[in-house]
Amino acid sequence: MFEYRPTSNGKVFISWDHRVVVTLAGNDAARFLERVAGADDAAAQLLMARSTGNFRRGNEQHAPRR
Repeated sequence: MFEYRPTSNGKVFISWDHRVVVTLAGNDAARFLERVAGADDAAAQLLMARSTGNFRRGNEQHAPRR
């Protein structure tokens, strides 16, 4: 699952499996926070996936949980 963490200086860190995969700043960060504020969990996950750029193709496979 994706997680995001906004910072006090306006950046947003988006993580996958507790590893930061993208950092948003400026207008991108503000736009992301605006969109995710009104989203439910599934929509928020989709927004974070699209923001990373590497999870857009739809052919990602989920590894079994250990």
